[in-house]
Amino acid sequence: MSIYDIEVKTAEGQPKSLWDFEGQVLLIVNVASKCGFTNQYEGLEQLYRTYKDRGFRILAFPCNDFGGQEPGTLEEIKEFCSLNYGVTFELFDKVRILGEDKHPLYAYLTEHAEPAGDVQWNFEKFLIGKDGAIAGRYSSKVTPDDEQLVKDITSLL
Repeated sequence: MSIYDIEVKTAEGQPKSLWDFEGQVLLIVNVASKCGFTNQYEGLEQLYRTYKDRGFRILAFPCNDFGGQEPGTLEEIKEFCSLNYGVTFELFDKVRILGEDKHPLYAYLTEHAEPAGDVQWNFEKFLIGKDGAIAGRYSSKVTPDDEQLVKDITSLL
């Protein structure tokens, strides 16, 4: 199985195949609007604007699994991201990333990434190479402008 075999839902509730992103470098992030790391939206948007023309995409998945820090509806989340951070990267439907009903994307990521194991908090990041392989996993504390993260992204582009 490949990461591309997984289907997700857009913020509008439409199914989307990850095959649509084949050949691009992806940064997959679980996001929340009421978290201490929420200001990372700003850095993520800057990262996206810097590298999007080179085949870089950010896939953001709102999640309410950590401290109830994403309680809003998808419309509220989209409005929050747009008004407060000017987010233009792709926002998807809310997902569960812990427990029995963990979304298949996060089941795949947490089983195949190094280190393996559950996501620990909001704004954890998974870097996917153009070939669909997981190239890195970064904790919430790693900011979007982190030197190593940026180096890892640019080396894959």
